[in-house]
Amino acid sequence: MQQQTPQPQLVLVTGATGYVGGRLVRALEERNAAVRCLARRPEFLRPRVAPTTEVMGGDITDAGALRDVLRGVHTAYYLVHSMASGDDFEREDRDTAQGFAAAALSAGVQRIVYLGALGHGTGLSTHLESRQEVGRILRQSGVPTIEFRASVIIGSGSLSFEMVRALVDKLPVMTTPRWVRTPAQPIAVEDVIAYLVEALDRPPGPSEIFEIGGRDAVAYGDLMTEYARQRGLRRWIIPVPVLTPGLSSRWLRLITPLYARVGKALIEGVRNPTVVLDDRARREFRVQPRGMREAIARALVNEDQEFAATRWSDARSSIPTRPGYGGMKLGSRLVDSRSLRVPCAAAYTFTAVRRIGGPTGWYCANLLWRLRGAIDLLVGGVGLRRGRRDPEHVTPGDTLDFWRVEAYEPGRLLRLAAEMRLPGRAWLQFEVDADGATNSTLRQTALFDPRGLGGLLYWYALWPIHQYVFGGMIRAIAGAALRDARLRSPAV
Repeated sequence: MQQQTPQPQLVLVTGATGYVGGRLVRALEERNAAVRCLARRPEFLRPRVAPTTEVMGGDITDAGALRDVLRGVHTAYYLVHSMASGDDFEREDRDTAQGFAAAALSAGVQRIVYLGALGHGTGLSTHLESRQEVGRILRQSGVPTIEFRASVIIGSGSLSFEMVRALVDKLPVMTTPRWVRTPAQPIAVEDVIAYLVEALDRPPGPSEIFEIGGRDAVAYGDLMTEYARQRGLRRWIIPVPVLTPGLSSRWLRLITPLYARVGKALIEGVRNPTVVLDDRARREFRVQPRGMREAIARALVNEDQEFAATRWSDARSSIPTRPGYGGMKLGSRLVDSRSLRVPCAAAYTFTAVRRIGGPTGWYCANLLWRLRGAIDLLVGGVGLRRGRRDPEHVTPGDTLDFWRVEAYEPGRLLRLAAEMRLPGRAWLQFEVDADGATNSTLRQTALFDPRGLGGLLYWYALWPIHQYVFGGMIRAIAGAALRDARLRSPAV
């Protein structure tokens, strides 16, 4: 009799659209786990997960939705919290956790895995108290729970890391309060994911708490200094005794409006030391956590890879309102993305793209391009004098004036990396998609990763000129493609 292969146990991920949840889903998919996700907007999540991952719509506060989504689940990851919802987030966190715990017990869930926050003793901030209260509710639910308590999570997009980035990028001189000297044990997001995934392999047992952190115990000021070093920024940190967490949160709202709703809770939390006192996780899990320097370097490398892989049509369409002055902002990057429907085959459109630079020029405002090249030469750059190797064909690594071909997919994509002198890094990317046999879509994206305040001033000061140049460029490329198509079409 032939033995049947046992089916993998069903895993539920809540918070799958969040920073940690999205990465966890990908890691579980790579492990070939049977994954189910609960999402309020399932249409947004489905394109981002594997076809084998089940996405169910519903709200985690809805008892009926919880009953359905927990049916048949062996392990449930609880990765939701309400810090961004308002001043009463701790009550919302408490009520949501109680409802989830009761539903998980009723559904026969065998284990809950929860990611909470480090912090010891009395006097914890409201944010840390709330995160640990949620852990207590889950552990006391009757469902065995593994609670991981983490310090600062380092990764592009994580709240604490983005706060550090925003302050360091924008402020050459920082007058810093006492909390900048608070000890923490930052951990790379990849190591957090590794702990969460390995929790599936733990043998059945009672509820447990594991404190997780990176290899180094450092202060927030050390994080700022190391980030500045890796970004090539010179920053002066001047400690002062008078800036309280309340004043710091108001300053954070001014400098980084993105965190206006969570700034107060976040700053109040960083006044508490978040270092690992119980090292059981290091002894009982296979994870070997990275140090602070490697974690920051990995965050920047991963951000480059994710940024390069972004489909700018998708990114632009996901923004609810028209981008304002300065374009889109994704992470630390600034983006000017535009598209145009061209009434000719994709091959003609990409041919026009492929010829850019050198003798063809830049399709719009060539006098301004030559002026920019002359300025570049004056400040020690390469200018426009390099031209291009071949007027028709390009390969990765080729130079196109003061750009270099970073990526090339024949007929579809050309991405150029800037080699002129700039207060940051810049790319110019072109994508062509076929729209039937006789139409195509041209997508042009200018990307800028500013280095400090000077980089930001450069981008915003030149924004009106860029609008004229880049707007004219995409229209001129489309016009060149259309002329070429008409010349090559047989006479009727």
